Formats: sequence, C-alpha cells, structure tokens
Amino acid sequence: MPQARKLVIVESPTKARKIQGYLGDEYEVEASVGHIRDLPQPSELPAEMKKGPYKKFAVDVDNGFDPYYVVHADKKSKVRELKSALKDADELYLATDEDREGEAIAWHLIQELKPKVPVKRMVFHEITREAIARALENTRELDIDLVDAQETRRILDRLYGYEVSPVLWRKVRQGLSAGRVQSVATRLVVERERERMAFITADYWDVSGQFAPTAGDEPGSPRVPGAERGDSWGGGAGQAFRARLTALDDERVAAGRDFDDRGRLKATTGVVRLDEASAHAVVAGLAEASFAVRSLETKPYSRKPAAPFTTSTLQQEASRKLRMSSRQTMRTAQALYENGYITYMRTDSPTLSAEATDAARRQAAELYGAEYVPGSPRLYAPKNKGAQEAHEAIRPAGDEFRTPAQVAREISGDQFKLYELVWKRTVASQMADAKGSTASVRLAATLSADAGDLAGRDAVFSASGTVITFRGFLAAYEEGTDVAEGREQSAKETRLPRMAEGDRLRGDELTAEGHSTTPPARYTEASLVKALEELGIGRPSTYAATISTIQDRGYVRTKGQALVPTWLAFAVIKLLEEHFRWLVDYDFTAEMEADLDQIAAGDRERVAWLTRFYFGDGSGDATGWGLRDIVANLGEIDPVAINSVEVGEGIRVRVGRYGPYVEDLGAEVPEGSTPPRGSIPEDIAPDELTVARARELLAAGAEDGKVLGVDPESGNEIVAKNGRFGPYVTEVLDLPEIDPSLSAAAKKKAKAAQPKPRTGSLLKSMSLETVTLEDALKILSLPRVVGTDPESGEPITAQNGRYGPYLKKGTDSRTIGSEEQLFTITLDEALKIYAEPKRGRGGRAATPPLRELGDDPNSGKPIVVKDGRFGPYVTDGETNRTLPRDLTPDSVTPERAIELLAEKRAQGPAKKRKAPARKPAAKKTTTKK
Repeated sequence: MPQARKLVIVESPTKARKIQGYLGDEYEVEASVGHIRDLPQPSELPAEMKKGPYKKFAVDVDNGFDPYYVVHADKKSKVRELKSALKDADELYLATDEDREGEAIAWHLIQELKPKVPVKRMVFHEITREAIARALENTRELDIDLVDAQETRRILDRLYGYEVSPVLWRKVRQGLSAGRVQSVATRLVVERERERMAFITADYWDVSGQFAPTAGDEPGSPRVPGAERGDSWGGGAGQAFRARLTALDDERVAAGRDFDDRGRLKATTGVVRLDEASAHAVVAGLAEASFAVRSLETKPYSRKPAAPFTTSTLQQEASRKLRMSSRQTMRTAQALYENGYITYMRTDSPTLSAEATDAARRQAAELYGAEYVPGSPRLYAPKNKGAQEAHEAIRPAGDEFRTPAQVAREISGDQFKLYELVWKRTVASQMADAKGSTASVRLAATLSADAGDLAGRDAVFSASGTVITFRGFLAAYEEGTDVAEGREQSAKETRLPRMAEGDRLRGDELTAEGHSTTPPARYTEASLVKALEELGIGRPSTYAATISTIQDRGYVRTKGQALVPTWLAFAVIKLLEEHFRWLVDYDFTAEMEADLDQIAAGDRERVAWLTRFYFGDGSGDATGWGLRDIVANLGEIDPVAINSVEVGEGIRVRVGRYGPYVEDLGAEVPEGSTPPRGSIPEDIAPDELTVARARELLAAGAEDGKVLGVDPESGNEIVAKNGRFGPYVTEVLDLPEIDPSLSAAAKKKAKAAQPKPRTGSLLKSMSLETVTLEDALKILSLPRVVGTDPESGEPITAQNGRYGPYLKKGTDSRTIGSEEQLFTITLDEALKIYAEPKRGRGGRAATPPLRELGDDPNSGKPIVVKDGRFGPYVTDGETNRTLPRDLTPDSVTPERAIELLAEKRAQGPAKKRKAPARKPAAKKTTTKK
C-alpha cells in the first residue's frame, strides 16, 4: 500500500526548507512565495470586463463589493507546480503566517487550487521542531473573519487610492498616490514641520555653579535619614556637585519649558526671566556669598522593566539603538524568524507563553543570580483591545533560549545585533525591578549690593541625584528614549555629598549662560511609529512599508535620523486637508482601524461597512462618509493655491513640475511677465526657508540667467541658467506671441509648432561663475558629427548624455573617456573604438559575477551577484533586482536573493505606452460571498 503524502504550503522558500527538515518523508513542503493572487490594474482586465461593473476598481461596488482576483503573471508556473503536487497528496496543510495577511494567502490558495482532499490550517509562532510538532497536532479551520478583514482592507485601499490619487495627479503632479495610512503619516510629518516653521525662538539665561560643604562642618552634625546607609547622600563630606539657580525669592527662574512656541512665557506671574545683564548681576552678587542648605528630601527609587517586544516597539528600539530603518528591521526580523531564531515578528501582543516565561526566568537566574528574578512571573497584556495579529510577543524561539554567544557562530551583522536586542529585552522583562534612591537639595544665599537692582533677593539653587543600589533588570537591558531629533540619552547615576539643613556650602565657578528655546523635534522613524501606534492608525506590521512608501513617493526625506517633509508633501496634504479632511483626520482613521478589527473579530459585516464608506449612509452629515459623492462634488480646486505656501513679505513657495521654487509677488515686473523666481535646493528644509533665505534664492535665480553674449551665426542671445538638473546654457529665441484669442488646444498646438531653443548641460569641469560664451557655443554645437563609417555609410556622432560622453552610430553606442573628447576625437579614433568587440552595455567589457548563489527555483537558472551602474544586484538572467541598502554582495544569502527576485517578478514588467496584445479572458474567480 503506497504511503500517504501530505502537502504543506508556506509563503517563503527559506521557511519551507527549515520546516521540511523537521518533518518526515511523508510530508512535502512547498512555498507559494508570498501572495499568488491580487486585484489587477483595471487596464489588465479581460476585454469583456473593461466596460462592466469591475472596470474602475476591479471591484464591483454595486454588488457586495465583489473583487475580481487574478493570479500574478509570475506566479502562474508556481500555481501549476502546487496543483501538480496536490494531485499526489492525501491531505493539504496550509501553514501560512497566523495573521490577517497569512490567513488571506491561505484562502486564496484554497480558491485557486480547489483541493479535493482534506484541508487543515496549521499555525505556529516560531519555527522549531517542538513548535512544528505542536502545530501538526492542533490544526484548525480557516478563520473566515480574518480573511474578511484582510479582504476589506485591500478593497478599502483600492477605493481610497483610485478615487483620491487622480485628484492629486490633476492638481499637484502626475504619478502621486494617496493612501489610508501613508497620507496620515505624511500629515503628521508635515504638521510637525509647520510647528517648526511657526516657532519663534526665545532667549533666556541661567546661572549655575559648583558647590561643596565647607571644611568647618563637623562630621557629627545632623544628617538626613538614610545618609549613613550609603544611598544618594553617600558621596563624602567634601564632594562637589553642580546646582542651578531655580528661584529668586518666591519667583521661579524661567527655563526652556516655560516658553510657548511663540517665544512667550506661559505664566504671567510667579516666573522671572533672566536676561544677560541680570544673569551676570546674580553672579556678581554671589561672588563672596556663603550658601546654606535650605531643604533636603530623599525618596526611594524603583523602576520596572519594559514589556517584551511587539512589532512597533521592536522597530522603535532598533532605530534608537541599532540605527536600523523600519524596513531594515522587519527584513532582518523576517530572516531570523524563518531560520528559527525568533518568534513571529508581526504581533501586537507583548504576552509571553508560559514556556517562554519559564525560559526567561531560568536564564536570568543562571546568568545574573536568583536575587535578580522576582518571586512570581511578570504578566504583560496588550494595550490595544483589538490586537489580533499574533498571540505572543517577539522573543527568542524555543522552550529554551539560546544566548547571543551561542548563536554568534551561526549569524552575524544585523541579524546578530537584532537577535541580541530581542534576547536582552525578553530576559530583562522577567527580571526584578531596579532599586535605589533619589535625593534633592535646595541651597541659597542673599545677593549683595553688587547685584544692582536684584540686591537683597534670595538666590535659590537646586540639585538632585540618583543612586541605583540594586540594578535588577538593568543588568541585562535598558530601554532607549527619543529626545532631540532622535539622539538617545540615559540618566546618569549621581551622588550628592552628605549634608544637613543649615550646613554651610561654598560656591565656586558661578557662571551665567545664555540659551535659546528649540522647536519641536522632527519625527524619526522610531517616534513616527510610536505616534502612529498611540493614535491607533494602521497596523504595526505595516509601518515599515508605510514609512518606505512616503519616502519613495518623494513626500519625506531623511536628514540624519530625522524625517523631513518635502514641499511636495505640503501641497499634497494641503489638498487633502481642504477637500478630503475626514480621510486624513486622525480620529477617523483610527476609527476605521477599529472597525476593521471588529470585522476580524466577527462583530461587524464587511459589505455594510464598505457601503457606508463608499456610498455614505444617506444622512448628508459630514460623518456620513461617502467617498464617491465627495470626489464627484469637489468643485473647483485652484492648483496654484494648492501648490503654494506663503513665506512672508509677498514671497511664496510654489511646487512646480520640476521641483519647488520661490517667487516674489511683490516685485515690480512688466505687465504679463512672471514674477522673479529662484529654485530651492533639496538640502534646504522647509523650516529653514526664512524670508531672508528666500531673497537670497531669488537673487541667485536672477543671476542664473546671466547673459554670456550673442551667437555670431544665429544672432541669438546665449544665457546660462541653473535648473533642476544642474547648470545649463541655452539660446533665447525671439518668438512671435501666440494669439490670446485661440482656444487652449489651439494655443498648445501653436506652442508645439514653435522652434525649440538649443540647450545643453554644462560639462563637469565648468560652473556658472566661470562659463564663457565660447564654452557655451561648444556645448550647443553638440551632437558633433565626427565622420562617416566607410563600411556602413552611417554617420558617427559625439554626444553628451545622462551617463556621460559617448559615440553613436545608428543604434550602436560606445562610451568615450572624457568630455573633452567630445570636441577632439577624430574619425580614426572613433573607428578604432568601434573595431573593438562590444561585450557589455555601453561598450564596457562584461565583468565576471561577484558571487554565485545557486539556481532560482522559479526560473531554474543560476543566480549571481553582479556589479551594475546603480550598484550591486542579483539576477537569474531574466530578472534583475538591485540589492537593498542593508545588504552587500557578501552578506546576501541564496534565500534572500530568491525572495528579492520573487518580489521583483511580482511587480510585473514596467508599463509601456503601447497597450499589450489582448489575451484570452481569464476565468473569473470571485470571493466566497
């Protein structure tokens, strides 16, 4: 009797290989390589469906929001393989991840494979032998509520993007996108920048000094309780400490926190603001003063460990401690999970299983001592009531944890660093509280006559100290914090000398120091993830993709660790706020997320919810939603107003087709002429564009158009300018005015018929300051005819292109050595270059691969790493994928290379203007409804 075979399907080839090693020969483990189906682009619908109810979204919004799914073009062969494997199987185990996306992948597999054998849903949160064995014994049915939630999310995102994005294309710029979470994330970054732009700096001064008990104090004088125990007061009688002036009489001395964003004191009474003169007067008035202790206070100090990692907190800590981006963190975590080092990395829950809690407590006791482990386990509960992704925190895999030292020989680089972070956090979460004490002291002296108008006032200084007497969990791990543009700081342990009320102190090194208030810190990836989670917007598992999207779309750029919005983001958010405010409202977006959680829990019906979102509830109220009607009734949107941001004094920023620029509406110009303009360099952040800086750019813009002279042949004026792609020269043509009475189409046609001025970029050796008329005429002479090939009769020209100087003969291009050769290369030299064999792109000799990584399971062809024009990339000869920034040719694994190529194939071929030939209609596969 033949042995029964069981087919197990997972998403990842790495995951498949790992699990196959834990199962016997009766199991065959295959990978779907992610999703196999999705909503197609409307242009990719079969011909007979392009005029039907699916034509706009690939979703029939009038009939239960029925989606039309198709198998990805690059997954058709994979589906055939899976169907073939299923023919020989007696059971099908769907072992995709236990979250909404994983559940949806499993459902799509069932819909496409149509199995006739028993189907079992197999779930696990770590890839270990024990976890896989438990999963096989505890299979379940497909959770259709989770599928509903994921399907609703996908349809919602399609409706949102396809209705709102075209508005951005028409009013801001082609190719832009809007999204339920990405638009709100962009708004957060833009609003923070607006706060910085409106911020008015306030100046204030303070006084600080070095203090120590005087030698005359008797060692036996009264002490504060606990001084003899060696706590915060155990620093020794003569130890010096620093203290800051905090009050003059009963008025508190203003510090940075006392000023609002407009540079004004928040309180009108009880607070005194020191300026430079008064701060120096205080120093002078205390030059000979004798200080005395006015009050002392001690308190016990206790600090609990942070909860184990969730997806969100892992991204935050990896950003703070390891300087890893959210995308890099999730990729690294995925590799650790799929290779059996950590549990599933997409989770909203900080809960640990009983086995994991025991493992952490045992390891803490073994490594740090029994006193570092509390009497009972620590229990952590999710803050989010709708936490649905996974049931356990991110922790080291297994019922016994491996220390970083034990895995150091197996993993390295980012994977080792992230594993060590997860291990430390998990073990620390089950350790004892850190214990210690804090102490505060207030000391004072009376200002002498040298203080001028402040003479006779009581100058009160304050200092505090913390001493950790038992480190507890700090022996293993300390959580990071976000401060001042993402820089991390931690409190230092400080001891104060033993003192008692009335003790005399000497004051040394009294100094006055000026300060300026600083605007709110920009978001970092860590703080943006934290803000999104606190607002209840999106799912932590999608934050990495969201942050990557807003960067890829050109809405946000990075400056160090900080996220800086572009002027393009200002225009997009302005349009959304003025015409789709509810879609970027934080509370509404969080409400949508909560509704999706209710669908996942089976407490809300998806069709009714989508109906209200898209069609509205008929109330006519602003809270009645109705995206379709809002888009249909937008009215007139002035693109100039949407793409403008006022700077001041008649100067504004315009977001143009080729980038942002400033223009001066207050300048006097001839009637019909455009106002003075100047390009804004990318390195100028929005909050740095003051009126003064804008005027500098306007002046530079005027200089860009400096006249170099007149072309003796054409008689046209030659000018040098600075453009979006760098400095260039062009000729000024005297063109006739277009008849203003013509229609817009006729004007456009007339303009297209006019001759175009010759234009050319400056060579690398040239600059706007030094370029001459002779230089400009040489540039404008390109392309230069070098001669004619005597064999083919084709002309050979020398041209300057995007990637440097080259020769061209028909369709055959060859790189030449320098820009100067454009004007000097002879026909003989060109023929010699063409006589050499062309072995690579642009005439470069083909270089050997940097690494060989085995065969690709999809194409069957060898995968190699090569060095290309845009950096190293992996290829199987059919598909190319540039290596992400977190990978190098040496660190990329065969598994990761396979995934990168699979992701690239899933994106499909680049769109071409010419429509592809029509294919036979695909068989319609609809939802379960």
